[in-house]
Parts: sequence; structure tokens; C-alpha cells
Amino acid sequence: MNKHYDITFVGHMCYDEVSYYNKPGYTAPGSAVLCGAAVAARVGKKVALVTRMKKQDEHILDSLKDIGVDCYVSYSDETSIMHVGHPSDNVDEREMILKANAGQFQIEDFPDIDSTFVHLAGISNQEFTMEFMQGLKEKGYSISIDLQSFVRQAHPITKEVSYGDDDRKIEIVTIMDRVKLDVVEGEVLTGSKDLETAARTIASWGCPEVLITQGTGVLAIVDDKKFWEAFTNTSVIGRTGRGDTTFAAYLCARLNKKVDYSLKFAASLVSLKMESVGPYTGNLQDALNRMIRDERLQAEYWVRR
Repeated sequence: MNKHYDITFVGHMCYDEVSYYNKPGYTAPGSAVLCGAAVAARVGKKVALVTRMKKQDEHILDSLKDIGVDCYVSYSDETSIMHVGHPSDNVDEREMILKANAGQFQIEDFPDIDSTFVHLAGISNQEFTMEFMQGLKEKGYSISIDLQSFVRQAHPITKEVSYGDDDRKIEIVTIMDRVKLDVVEGEVLTGSKDLETAARTIASWGCPEVLITQGTGVLAIVDDKKFWEAFTNTSVIGRTGRGDTTFAAYLCARLNKKVDYSLKFAASLVSLKMESVGPYTGNLQDALNRMIRDERLQAEYWVRR
């Protein structure tokens, strides 16, 4: 009998080298899948990670293994390294260089497991092929993708990561059950700086559930309905991983909750996460307490349940 997971995250583990405009930076294990898997495990879900990396760097998975994440690793010649620079005090403005790259996933890299959701969370366009995504869909998985996996395009020589459109975007979105992106990626893909316009455009390509983030909050378009929740963080020191954390928290709630609750849960949890560096380190009750503080959940409701 195959092992069953609530959510399986697929993408490169990497080292994040983060620098800021007016404060010290840091280097630490990072990536979209690290942030996402940490959230899901810490709020009590059964989580798998499928990744590629150099065998000598496998120790950077220890923090996930310690909280119960099952890690499935395909070994490569390199572990990805992403430099993320913030050249101004605008946290949505970033300069990135993919210093090392663990290579593209093949369908053979995906283990024989059952998973309610499978989320593809790449840090650049160097990870997922159409063949890989279609292969997962043919296996019957409910799949979602972070569209940064295609909008972030690494130059083959300089390794500088720039934002660019992708001719396959409609084909990609059409096979997804959910997609995630941010305001910058939305403008690149749709030409619109307006959050709702970008989200509705992407939804019109054939995806029933679209989440898009910006510095002030997260918007969802689901079955043509609009949902919005504001972030309440008092610091942006933990801004790296904002969107990854938001979407992972949303997926956790969507396992058995409706969209409006799921978005409230995600907005409160990521607000808490952004007030400290690194992946989310709280638990389910911490997130629920933040929902109560943010007036998104009544204390009486939580006590009764």
C-alpha cells in the first residue's frame, strides 16, 4: 500500500543568500518548498518533499525531517543557490542570481505515493518541464503551481534571474487545479498591475482557483468570486518566503475548509511568519491565536471546537 500524504511539495532545496538595502543580510537554507513544507508540517499535516540536490548537502533537510516531513531526494551535481538582493526599502523589489542549479525534474524523480495535493514550487524556470507536469496530471494528482517557476528566468550565461513571460502560460495554467503568484509576476504574465485584473485574467485561462499576493495582502479568485485578506505584520524582516508560506497555509486549510476561512488562516499565519527570519516556526494554535487577534476568528468559536 502506498504511503499517503496530505500535501507533497516539489521543487529545489537551495541556499538563500539574502541582502537588504539598509540592514544586514544572511545566508541560510531556503527555497519555496522549505517554507511550504515547514508550514504544513507544523500545523499538523502529513507532508512529503520531493527535491533535487547534491548528496553532500542533504543535511539541510534535517530541519524538515525533524518536524516529520518525509523527504524524497534525487541527487544532482549541484545544490541550487539563489542570491536575493533587496536594492530599496520596497520589499517587492528584488534582484536575483541563480548561482547554482540542481537541474530539471523527471517523472522518475516522483515517488510512488498517494497525496491529496501536489504543489510545484520552483525557484526559477530551471525545474519543471511540460512533460513532468503532464505526467503528474496523468497520474491523477490534484496539482498546483507557483508561477514564479516560469516567470523567474535564469540567463544561461550570467545566471541573473529576470522576469519574463512564457508562451506556455495558458497551457500550464489549464492543467492546474490551483495557481499562486505575486503582483510582479501577475503584471509580467497579464500586463496588468491591478491585482484583481491579473488574477481574473489568469483564472480565465482555465484554472478555477487563483491566489495572488502583494505587500499588503492576498487576493483569491475562485469560481469567479473574489476574496481578499490583509496582512497584519509589524515587521518585514521575514519577507522572504511570504508567498510560499501564504499558499502552503491556504492549501492546508483547503484540505477541509472553504475558501474564505482558508484565506483568513493563510493571511494571519504568514503575518506571524513575516515578523521573524526563516520558515514558519509556530504551530496550529499559534496561527489560530493570530486569527483571533486579527479578528478573523472569534475566540468562542475556537473554544467550542
